[in-house]
Amino acid sequence: MEAQAPSVEPQEPLRARERVMQDGRTAVYRHPLPVRVWHWINVLCLLVLIPSGLQILNAHPALYWGKASTFGAPWVAFGSGGDAPAFPSWITLPSWQDLADGRTWHIFFAWIFVASGLAYVIYALASGRIRSTLWPSGRELHGIGRSILDHLRLKFPEGEEARRYNLLQKLSYIAVLFFLLPLMVATGLTMSPGMDARLHFLTELFGGRQSARTIHFLTACALVLFILVHLAAMLAAGPLNEMRSIVTGWFVLARRRREETR
Repeated sequence: MEAQAPSVEPQEPLRARERVMQDGRTAVYRHPLPVRVWHWINVLCLLVLIPSGLQILNAHPALYWGKASTFGAPWVAFGSGGDAPAFPSWITLPSWQDLADGRTWHIFFAWIFVASGLAYVIYALASGRIRSTLWPSGRELHGIGRSILDHLRLKFPEGEEARRYNLLQKLSYIAVLFFLLPLMVATGLTMSPGMDARLHFLTELFGGRQSARTIHFLTACALVLFILVHLAAMLAAGPLNEMRSIVTGWFVLARRRREETR
């Protein structure tokens, strides 16, 4: 069965960190413990950060560019403009209108998010994981067109090719780790009056606190899009196997279709 746990008794000489299951399939140890812990901390933080962020945005559901709010001409405004909140209660934290509580939840989990991210980056650099696992090779980059087409056709790597992340996974993880997350943290710090007094160069860098607020929102939207694509790919590739790998670390390699039909 798909959810069968890997056998602890190897049946043949194996490479390091892999096992052969009783049905003959190979399970590889794909996600070390620090990666799995960081993943689930991120899940918890984002489940709080996104709805609490919408609670904060509900207090003034409009975005601007520059240093000041031009109330009469926002870059974009949400909601109908009446007394009703722009975002419904089921998607905000807390569910009732409360800016103070929303900021408390948001800031508390933002610092957890930052601390866990820094810990992961230190681990990934020290262990060589970025170079060995996440950074794409020149040969892989030359095949980006084929990789995109394969994903659009819901054709995922099988057999030996599934031992490692595919090209689009690597590029998306690198983009999130070294672009989206740092940008989100930097713009979040820029919006804080206390941090603005100490790190005013960030305000100048982003062209004002209102610009930082808009970039922060757009970065959050990009992160939500990444999460949705990530979940869709997980469901298409096999949710049981994918969930098992991020919980236990073990990823079971599917047999190639031509091998199964022999």
